[in-house]
Amino acid sequence: MTNPVTNPVTSPVLRLLGALTAIVVLAAACTSGGDQPRAGSSSTPPATATATPPPRATAAPAPQDQACHRLTYAQALAPTSADTPVPCRSLHTSQTYAVGRLATEVGGHLVAVDSPRLQRQVGTTCPQRLARFLGASPERLRLSMLRAVWFTPTVDASDQGADWFRCDVIAVAAAKQLAPLSGNLKGALRGTRDTYAMCGTAEPGTKGFRRVLCRDKHSWRALRTVALSGKSYPGQGAAKAAGQKVCQEAGRKVAADALDYKWGYEWPTAQQWAAGQSYGICWAPAS
Repeated sequence: MTNPVTNPVTSPVLRLLGALTAIVVLAAACTSGGDQPRAGSSSTPPATATATPPPRATAAPAPQDQACHRLTYAQALAPTSADTPVPCRSLHTSQTYAVGRLATEVGGHLVAVDSPRLQRQVGTTCPQRLARFLGASPERLRLSMLRAVWFTPTVDASDQGADWFRCDVIAVAAAKQLAPLSGNLKGALRGTRDTYAMCGTAEPGTKGFRRVLCRDKHSWRALRTVALSGKSYPGQGAAKAAGQKVCQEAGRKVAADALDYKWGYEWPTAQQWAAGQSYGICWAPAS
């Protein structure tokens, strides 16, 4: 039974900007002068004028790698974040899995932290590093509810020398809701564990359908993805046709009865394609 649907997959691209203000350290030196009195002289050396140095400031450090954070969904979408890390053994909703430096100098000139060039650097680097951290193939990552988000300094902090970027992993629980995470997520998708796999509350395309973690109550499960070729969106017709046979076969393989089974296919919309989702998803009822 064919169940073509068009519900959007949770977008893998969420841009989060974090702020740690870096302060330039200023140092002041002072000198004193005056002739030293000769032996036996009763002269008094002139008073030394001492300049009071400005207070020394310490530049804010880069974010801590593999630190955990307690972010709300709204904070995840905010342009900046000044949250304080929490122990990973406690309740948290994100974990830092990579910290790096921005390429702020190009051809001897500084590039603004909010420039398209630097945002592309982070938006490319963070997603590329997530699968390795989780111990997963790109395919298994796509079939999970785990996604990469990233932070860079504010413009003011960047102007004062901050040049870091921070990559975090989050789990999308439902619309406008982050899932609570458990412990350190390093290697969370390795092996047969499916705690963070993508499932559905109903048949995709129906009124009761929403994506949930497979650890929660569900009735359908995402099976595999269907990669679409080309740099431009192929159009809804071509995107829809690309997964029909593939998803039908995927559904048949997991069915108890090879002659009577259901399957579903989601293809990306033009908007999702522009956001970076160039694949469709095959679904089948959960066993």
